[in-house]
Amino acid sequence: MLPPEARTPTAPNKALHNVKGGGGDHPSVSQDMAFLQNRSISLVDMYIDNSEPTEDVGQIHFSLEYDFQNTTLILRIIQGKDLPAKDLSGTSDPYVRVTLLPDKKHRLETKIKRRTLNPRWNETFYFEGFPIQKLQSRVLHLHVFDYDRFSRDDSIGEIFLPLCQVDLSEKPSFWKALKPPAKDKCGELLTSLCYHPSNSILTLTLLKARNLKAKDINGKSDPYVKVWLQFGDKRIEKRKTAIFKCTLNPVFNDTFSFTVPWEKIRECSLDVMVMDFDNIGRNELIGRILLAGKNGSGASETKHWQDMITKPRQTIVQWHRLKPE
Repeated sequence: MLPPEARTPTAPNKALHNVKGGGGDHPSVSQDMAFLQNRSISLVDMYIDNSEPTEDVGQIHFSLEYDFQNTTLILRIIQGKDLPAKDLSGTSDPYVRVTLLPDKKHRLETKIKRRTLNPRWNETFYFEGFPIQKLQSRVLHLHVFDYDRFSRDDSIGEIFLPLCQVDLSEKPSFWKALKPPAKDKCGELLTSLCYHPSNSILTLTLLKARNLKAKDINGKSDPYVKVWLQFGDKRIEKRKTAIFKCTLNPVFNDTFSFTVPWEKIRECSLDVMVMDFDNIGRNELIGRILLAGKNGSGASETKHWQDMITKPRQTIVQWHRLKPE
């Protein structure tokens, strides 16, 4: 069940569309209007981006309105235009995921429009219980996906709109160029591996990370690392580092030891996930690597494991580029 702050009504609420400002406004509405004229954008500078998209992935048309009397933000997702084809049929099955950052937990979605590159959604979303002051620190995130029945939905493009940039009293309507999501810019992780055949101890040291992807509205993340020892697809043992607040370059210096018999060392792997801790919603993956002798997440990860085996009792240190999935 959706929280009271965000819901998609099954039928439009006519009363919300008929709220009008004017001389008869409640005093609190006038105060809100004054605040609107003196808004600050310092909290959301990281989302202010006037650059052109690196590639054309289409546009999205939407409008915003604010019901001052009922402190409700009204978002209407109207249509998309010139979206790229993601399916073999030469079309896409697009839908829009809506969030009001920094809250990542409560996500709303439009209906899926089948086999079209120019979808018309015409759907209205209501965010209730949002005083205008509260909206100044919110960023509207619209992310267009292509629905896929048999695999992960493909990202088409997204836009971020800091609401402190918007004069909601004007009931603005927007055409925004979608920007392709950042690819393979999750950051890097420095690790070391060592294996002692005599006592069957596999040691992983997580030294530090650099240039991690920012996941929070302040342009930072709260990273920690979660590690699973796996045999085949079966997870056996989990370890976690401490959480490091407000940094993209944490120094972990944390060591984990696992008991792995020599005859099993080529069959096991370490799934290493750098996570962003979130007080409000779910912890979010920043990036991961799979350290393994076979089928590692990349050539670097496989070589690191093989070097550990061929050079027992030696500590092998290597940087790895984090993968988004």
